Amino acid sequence: MTVNFGARRQAPIEYRSRGRGGPVTVYAQALHAALYGLPTPDESLPTALDALLQATHTATAPEQKTAVLRQVAEQLRNAAEIIQRYQYRAQWDRFPTDVAEQLATAHDQAQQIAQALDRVAPAFSHQPTTPRAQAAHGSATTPVASPLAPRHR
Repeated sequence: MTVNFGARRQAPIEYRSRGRGGPVTVYAQALHAALYGLPTPDESLPTALDALLQATHTATAPEQKTAVLRQVAEQLRNAAEIIQRYQYRAQWDRFPTDVAEQLATAHDQAQQIAQALDRVAPAFSHQPTTPRAQAAHGSATTPVASPLAPRHR
């Protein structure tokens, strides 16, 4: 059987995209790798969040799932940095105090989520050894530390 995927470009490449195609290409690469037992290269992992969302549907290998979570954590760290810059700008431009405080809270929360993803991502590198029924009853669950209270600056 021969499968041929084709996609035509409908929008210009933006935001430092490598131009490897959109979601159709991601599905085609995953299908090709699955049919022939080939590894999916990590360097082709998309960095845009919408493309990462598509990658979650095609990530089948444990290493791919871990890589997706780690990339989401990295994007959250980037988002936290952007938020912090706007927080500093709000303080510099003398916006109402609550604007800078809300941005500081959002910054801290984004960092906490990224750290939580860093902690749980390795769990997806290995298949669980316990049956799902045991996991559903809580015997195979690992508690995750709750996030700290947000700091106000």
